[in-house]
Amino acid sequence: MLILSHDDVRAALAPEDCADAMAAVLAAHARGEALMPLRAMVPFEGAAGFMGLMPAWRGGPDPVFALKSLAVMPGNPARGLDSHQGTVTLFDGTIGAPRAILDASAVTAVRTAAVSAVATRVLAREDARVLAIIGAGVQGKAHLTALLSVREFEEVRVFAPNQEHARGLADDRAIVASSAEDAVRGADVVVTATSSREPVIRHDWLAPGAHINAVGASVPSARELDLDTVVACALFCDSRESLRNEAGEYRQAAEEGAIGEDHVRASLGEVLAGIAPGRKSDSELTVFRSLGLAVEDLAAAERAVARARELGIGTEVDW
Repeated sequence: MLILSHDDVRAALAPEDCADAMAAVLAAHARGEALMPLRAMVPFEGAAGFMGLMPAWRGGPDPVFALKSLAVMPGNPARGLDSHQGTVTLFDGTIGAPRAILDASAVTAVRTAAVSAVATRVLAREDARVLAIIGAGVQGKAHLTALLSVREFEEVRVFAPNQEHARGLADDRAIVASSAEDAVRGADVVVTATSSREPVIRHDWLAPGAHINAVGASVPSARELDLDTVVACALFCDSRESLRNEAGEYRQAAEEGAIGEDHVRASLGEVLAGIAPGRKSDSELTVFRSLGLAVEDLAAAERAVARARELGIGTEVDW
């Protein structure tokens, strides 16, 4: 069994390779070839965080099970740590033996941004040249790297309430905006990577034909998008079940009767598999609401393990 640390995963899982793996597994999920239940989020009274359990299975000639088990610790960013701490375990799909254990923080960071890169490649306008990122944490950093590989952005803007964090993310690759509105106005692609309980962007800030990757605030009590944005957009998701159960802005819009079930045009996997259409015009506002899927963790972990063995990194142990 191979054990990959945080640094091992980062060395083995290149954003571009991970994006290819994400496109393949999302299409497989849309075709019913990769399966998972809704993730389980388990709180404990008095605990500083909660547990998350995300199992998945993929069939084929080399079937595999995967389980991501996480401690989600909201106080960690203030400590300079990722809020997601845990492991991804791969199991042989024929005999059930564990194959590998990987650091979940690194897997989650890379695969989440890789999925957004795929969504941007598929849904954003071909002439998209201005990128805005709201949030300067782990996902903000990962998205800046991942999205620069799928579009030739001429301008990148970053905003975070903590301007020191924003400057650290921007470095020499982006400019630091003075507000979320300044970052978003005129942007062709927008990433929201926050834990906000209130919308961080407004519909009237958005340019015609913009594409949004909404990747943070993945619990029902949180929201990154305002109601008008949800209503006006062509909405895409990673999973309809996740969207209905976990996306606060979608649930609010549905509960208020502002949208119906048919408001979701497609899952990203359905677009990739050719089952459903993507963007229909250059003026259309598109939103990809990413909640994070267990099949993504499975595919990212498989890709990291394969590359790590090629590179000779990680620690092999007898089991």
